[in-house]
Amino acid sequence: MPRTQWGSRLGFILASAGATVGLGSIWKFPYVTAMNGGGAFLLVYLLFTFTLGLALLQAELAIGRAAGCGAVGAFAKLGTPRWRLIGYGGVLCCFLVFAFYSVVGGWTLGYLLRAVDGRVMSDDVHALGALFGQYVGDPVEALLTHALFAGLTLLVVAGGIQKGIERAGKLLMPLLFLLMLALIARALTLPGAMAGVEALFRPDFAKLTPSMLVEALGLACFSLSVGAGCMLAYGSYLGPDTRLGNSALWVTGLTALTSVLAGLMIFPAIYAFGLDPQAGPGLTYMVMPAVFNHLPYGQLFAVVFFALLLMAALTSAVSLLEVVVILPIDEFGVSRRKATLAVTLLVFLAGVPAALSFGPLADYKLFGRNVFELMDYAASNVLLPLGCIGTALFAGRVAWPAVSEQLRLSAPAALLMRVACRWLAPLMIGLVLAYNL
Repeated sequence: MPRTQWGSRLGFILASAGATVGLGSIWKFPYVTAMNGGGAFLLVYLLFTFTLGLALLQAELAIGRAAGCGAVGAFAKLGTPRWRLIGYGGVLCCFLVFAFYSVVGGWTLGYLLRAVDGRVMSDDVHALGALFGQYVGDPVEALLTHALFAGLTLLVVAGGIQKGIERAGKLLMPLLFLLMLALIARALTLPGAMAGVEALFRPDFAKLTPSMLVEALGLACFSLSVGAGCMLAYGSYLGPDTRLGNSALWVTGLTALTSVLAGLMIFPAIYAFGLDPQAGPGLTYMVMPAVFNHLPYGQLFAVVFFALLLMAALTSAVSLLEVVVILPIDEFGVSRRKATLAVTLLVFLAGVPAALSFGPLADYKLFGRNVFELMDYAASNVLLPLGCIGTALFAGRVAWPAVSEQLRLSAPAALLMRVACRWLAPLMIGLVLAYNL
């Protein structure tokens, strides 16, 4: 049976941008940047994104299209059976990321409901912080919204590539960009907003530390969804006429742009309302309501924002679930609906401890991190870099003939790409990973 393909190049780019943008750019980027010194971190993040990140994104897309199957099968088909371990590692990484990502998606769903009933409409920073703490600490609601978000992701993935994933990307991503621009325009007019802009863009190279490099590289990989097989899976649905290099550049550019826009949306509000820029994962949920409270029709803006943030989270979660679902479909011939249902149930169960990490399990920590933070750390700072190293070595040393044929690069560009995959990416990611461990 012929493999399903994307309906159009635009559909693929928007769906891939949805996979890479999601909460990685909008939720995670602002608070990680704030916790690592602002402008210097932004420069390092962009450097990693447009060099190693772009090269790895192209490699994953090329491997996926050349093999025409998911990560596990692709590494075996273009290499040898032992390379399947890289694919299995990617599946494990996506499983783990989706387990805690579904919890954050549930937070967004919960805040959408709070925007509808008006509970988020306040500029009292202490009240907003207490509201977020109360919500994530409530085990019943945290588990319920985690389950609902996982269920929404199930519905999209079960719908298939064109009718599910591509359709969602085409509709939701343009709307998200438009709303972000509107919110940025308002945030920049707040008193004291320019201090936030300065904190975002002014580089303080005294903040440049090995740990910051770890965070920047991890976020670049996380934001572009490389190292875990997400883009490889999406590449497997591409037709032969799509230019991979150009498409990869579009996806990378949209991802980086969204990260910067998210910073412009969040940082001015942080400084305008005297919030703690190092508030951590709850930063977006505690800052944006204060902005909405100062807008005409602020509650309407809040409802629309959290609805679209939910959709952005959903398009990204879809790519994570697709990587895991594609394994039983390709390897064992399981139907898409049965595979999606079984995998979603397993991911939900794995995410239960993460959902309880700020409530009943808040005091249970290992190496100073709760379960949620451990899952995030293991995926972003360990599994993703390992996956990037494996993918880079495979593309540059084992499957290079197939990769170069798919990318159709000029001789100088092909040389740079191969050097990046064979040497630069494994060396740099390996050094950062070694320090991190």
